[in-house]
Parts: sequence; structure tokens; C-alpha cells
Amino acid sequence: MTQRASVLLHPAFRTGTIDRRLFGSFVEHLGRAVYTGIYEPGHETADEHGFRRDVADLTRELGVTVVRYPGGNFVSNYVWEDAVGPVEDRKPFIDLAWRTVEPNTIGTDEFLQWAEREGVEPMMAVNLGTRGVAAAAALVEYCNGEAGSRWADLRIANGREKPYGVTLWCLGNEMDGPWQIGHKDAHEYGKLAAEAGKAMKLVDPSIELVVCGSSSMQMATFGEWEQTVLSYTYDLVDHISMHAYYEEVGGDRASFLGSGTAMDRFIDRVVASADAVGARRRSDKRITISFDEWNVWYLETRFPGEQNLPLQRDAPRIIEDVYSGLDAVVVGDLMLTLLNHADRVPVAALAQLVNVIAPIMTEPDGPAWKQPTFHPFATTARLARGDALDVRVQAPTITTARYGDVPAVTAAATWDGAETDGQVAVFLVNRTAEPVEVELRHPGLALSLGGGLQVTADHEPAVRGPEHAAKVEAEHVTTLDAAPVTASAVGTTTLTLAPESWTALSGTARTA
Repeated sequence: MTQRASVLLHPAFRTGTIDRRLFGSFVEHLGRAVYTGIYEPGHETADEHGFRRDVADLTRELGVTVVRYPGGNFVSNYVWEDAVGPVEDRKPFIDLAWRTVEPNTIGTDEFLQWAEREGVEPMMAVNLGTRGVAAAAALVEYCNGEAGSRWADLRIANGREKPYGVTLWCLGNEMDGPWQIGHKDAHEYGKLAAEAGKAMKLVDPSIELVVCGSSSMQMATFGEWEQTVLSYTYDLVDHISMHAYYEEVGGDRASFLGSGTAMDRFIDRVVASADAVGARRRSDKRITISFDEWNVWYLETRFPGEQNLPLQRDAPRIIEDVYSGLDAVVVGDLMLTLLNHADRVPVAALAQLVNVIAPIMTEPDGPAWKQPTFHPFATTARLARGDALDVRVQAPTITTARYGDVPAVTAAATWDGAETDGQVAVFLVNRTAEPVEVELRHPGLALSLGGGLQVTADHEPAVRGPEHAAKVEAEHVTTLDAAPVTASAVGTTTLTLAPESWTALSGTARTA
């Protein structure tokens, strides 16, 4: 028997405006993300600066708006001054995070100029692991300072006269994690972040600061970490970071498909922690979320752990997870969760952009191609415009081992607010193995849904290579020329969702 669900959307009920920075990504000096990823001089598509044009084109198609750099765990052992100036004068060093010899060919200037050419906003991280206040403030001065000061003049001497104007800055990375070089407890980090952030804002008061939240909800210090760190930094920072990765463990497909509910709970708990600090301070300020690492990552089942990596050179293949249609459905569902928290999550970064748990893959001297997870991200980035509507879903639940009962159907919707022929997008996920009939109720909107995209889960193991990605795309990614409407009436549209599927539909709407 076909299950049924209902989704209510109304123009009067809106969650918040979609910040375009929600569709960010991440480039860390890890594995082949940089070398033979975005950068490969000598490749047939390389531009005059050595960056791969095929990867840049796919990045634009993906719809990426922000790119976080240079880490990640990498940043906590990074001396940024050693990676500016003439490349021939730079010295390789051992990156302690990923046990790789970093050649230092790509540094601050090369990355920021790549981002500028590709039209993406940079999100820079400073090293608060092995370094501190002075180095962080100096990097802001190097990037954003006007001529006439030490570090700005060094940038100019290195060939860049105009300041880069970097707005978003991360105060370190995952400093609660024992794996982090320079790991600190919440009080140590909170004090350091406050002093570094204060100095950075004295250099450039216009910047936005992201303070480290917990590395995951599973950390023993979760919640307490947020409240302690914000007790030192609340008046100074703009955002607190969140990181989360999801995977199918032990064949527990139901829990994996319910990952969006876990992300939803995580966001709610971090918001509650931040607001509790604000309430104690009697502050009207609201700290927002920078969800600057999220993805499907087979961390438990495929990654041996940093301590087990041999010391390697020449851009080793590390964490090159290959994705399935099932992974793509989950990524799409996680994006729905981010849209539904548009009021508190203005910034996010899919980790990472290329080769390392990424939607884009490359071969050295070879092709670049899209992984299955590329499709829901690119479609959401393209269609989600204006405000996120506060959708109300009534659906049966499914029981999962990890997360308890979770909704069988999830939904999100966006509308640009135009009174006539406004652009609308509806995103729906069916987490069950059976079709679900959804009654989409829109009493305040005259809604006309056109085509879109549907991704369905597969039951085959992921296999490395562009051939596998092409097979998944051919069999499980479907362009919809028209909405799969089974019935319609005034204020109501009925759709049937395929089993274990993510569906995005676009159209027009006007207030009824």
C-alpha cells in the first residue's frame, strides 16, 4: 500500500532569506585537493597560472559561492609567510596533519587570485594551533591592508597591489579535537580566539569571524565547549562553526537515509547553546552558524586514521571516497536541512571541492568528472532563491538504530517573493523503500511546477572511475521535463515520489 504524506507551504510563513554563501565548498592542502586537483600546470586545460580549466568550469557548474582555505587540520601547522613570494624561494615542509610533504607551490596569493578569477568568495582560516595573535593579524594585513604597512607592502612587493578584501575568517580549525596540532581545551582556545579576533578586527573592522564550535555532536565536550568558548568571544565573533559527516555503517541504510534529521538536531542544539550564552549576557545579538564542513564521508569504514598514514610526497591519494546514488540522495537531504535553517545558517561549506570526499574528481594528465553527489548540490544551488518557506510536513516515521524515529518524507521550499510569476523551488526526499504520495498544499500560492531533477538510490557498491559515475548518472539521475503531478486542484498539487529519492522541482508562483 502506497504511503501518504502532506507538505504545507504558504508565503506568509518564511524561515529566512537564503544567503548565497550557503553553497560553499572547501579546498584544503590534503591529498589531491590542490595538486592535480584545482592546480596542475602542464595539464591540457591548464590556464596561464597552472590551474585546471576543466575543474574551474565544473566548480562554476556546481554553483559554489564560497571556498574555505587552507584548512582544515592542515592550517594548524601552517606558516603562511613561507608560502608567499617567489615560488623558487619557498621551502617544502612536513604537514603534520596528513603526513604529507607540502611543496608550498600554492599559497595565499595563488589561491586568492584563483578565487577572484573564478568568482568565488574566499573564506580564510588562521593558525591558532601552533601560532597565534601576531601571525593571524599579519595575515589579515597582508590580504586586506592598504599600502604603507609592513605586510601590505610585502603583498605589493609580491605583485599584488590591490587588497584582496577577504571578509570571512575562521579562528583556527577543530581546536576541540585531540587530533589537532596545538589542541586546546575550551578555556585556552576561547581566550586565544578572543585575542586573535580582537587583533584581526583592529586591522580590518569589516571582517566577519567564525569561532570553532565542536568538531561533531559526538565529542564528549559538545555543548559545554560552545558555551565556554562563546563566553569569551560572544561580543566579537559573528558565527560559530559546525562540522558533521555521515556514512552508512554496517548496512544500516535506514539510519543513513535519516542523516538529515541528525543534522537538524545538531543545528538546533548549537543554536540553543549560543542563545543561552546570549541570554545570560542580556544580549540582543544572535550568533549564526557557519556549517563549514559537511558531507558524506566513510570515516569509520574506509579511512585508516591520520596516525596510520605513511609519510608521503607528490599529492598522495588520500580520502578519495567514491560515491553512489544512495550517497547523493543523502547529500540532497542534508541540503534540505540547511535550507530549512536559513535564519541561523548563512554560511556552509561542502567538504571538499575536488578529489577529497568531493563532488568533482580528476586524474593527473586526465579527465575531470562529476560524482553522483554533484547533482543535488548543483541543482539546489541553482534553484534555491529568495526566502526559505517554513514548510510543515506531516508524514509517517521510520525507526532507525542511530537516530530513533525520523520522518519518512522531508521537504524544503524557496520563493523569490515576486507577486507575479515569482520563482519557486520545492525539494522533497522519500527516505523509504516504497513510493510515497505527497499532497502538496499551497493555499496562499497559485503554484505552477515545471521540471526539475530526480536522484534515486542504488544498491551497487561504488567503483572508482568516471565510468561508474557515468553509469550512476545514466540510471539514477533523471532530468524531469515536467513535474510528476498525479492530481491537482486549487491550492493542492499531488505528487508521487520514487522510493529512496531526492526530487527538486522548479516553477512559478503568485500570491493567491
